[in-house]
Amino acid sequence: MKKIGLGVVALVAMVTLAACGAKDKEAGNAKEDKVITVAGQAAPMTDVVKVAAEVAKKDGWEIKLVQVNDNVAYNDMVASKEADASFAQHVPFMEKYNSEKAANLVAIQPIYDAKVGFYSKDYQSVDEIPENSKVAIPNDASNEGRALAILAEQGLITLTEGVGTNATTKDVIENPKNLEWLAVDLLNLAEAYSEPGVSLVYNYPTYISKIGLKPTDALFLEENIDDRFSIQLVAREDNKDSEKIKALHKYMTSDEVRTFLEEEHSDTLVPSF
Repeated sequence: MKKIGLGVVALVAMVTLAACGAKDKEAGNAKEDKVITVAGQAAPMTDVVKVAAEVAKKDGWEIKLVQVNDNVAYNDMVASKEADASFAQHVPFMEKYNSEKAANLVAIQPIYDAKVGFYSKDYQSVDEIPENSKVAIPNDASNEGRALAILAEQGLITLTEGVGTNATTKDVIENPKNLEWLAVDLLNLAEAYSEPGVSLVYNYPTYISKIGLKPTDALFLEENIDDRFSIQLVAREDNKDSEKIKALHKYMTSDEVRTFLEEEHSDTLVPSF
């Protein structure tokens, strides 16, 4: 009888331990489910994520920022499910990635519009731009069209009617100053500012800041803002309605984030939520 009793006790102990282990595992999974991974590339996008992360802590959520060094890795991370979302791009850039990589990224929420335009180290007005000079523009299609549209706003070129921000250099039908196009990767455009013979350089506040410039230093800025170019919170088709993305949306559009944008970056961007 004693042996049987001991066996029963041992069995109960084993069952109890197993139950505790299962509960611990469930608790661990529950905790893991409260972690939202967001991929980003540069400030102020990464700073916005950090502000949202502080707000999220109050509700028990952890927003984990993964910062990358280029304009492809953050999309690759979301597409491969290494990250739940990204905050680094506008819709045309995302659509270009989807098309090239057969991906299913989706825009969730516009957060802000960056003040973009052209900078010149040598000239103080559009009229001073010399003939046959070089103009540095982005070498990716989505940003190239936006840059050309801004030049058209200033009367420096004329584009095919109706093409708008979808333009390419092939759509330039009038170029009275015979401007030469210098196509440069977005991350390297700031370096073109000091190149000989370059009269104008297109750029975002994020990238031009590394050479000490800001939108107030631009020769001219975009006049007609196209909301397709708002910097967006991006997720995937398969997780866009998940609790994590709903929570992330809540914190990325919080009063704290709006205040941060308005008080810390009023000279470079405009909130779009």
